Amino acid sequence: MIVERTNNELIIRLPATVDAAEIQDLLSYLRYQELTSKFTVKQSKVDKLARQVNQGWWERNKDKFIK
Repeated sequence: MIVERTNNELIIRLPATVDAAEIQDLLSYLRYQELTSKFTVKQSKVDKLARQVNQGWWERNKDKFIK
């Protein structure tokens, strides 16, 4: 692995033998960190959004679990 810092970027070079799916998961997490780094949100708002998302998911998928 080679890590290089330029004025604007951090460049990481990995051998082609590294599992691309695992790297994509890591990159997705890093992108999330980048996008949310400047946000300040109260935990109560995060919890409310999580409940709404979970409720919507359950409504769409409950038939798969309850027969």
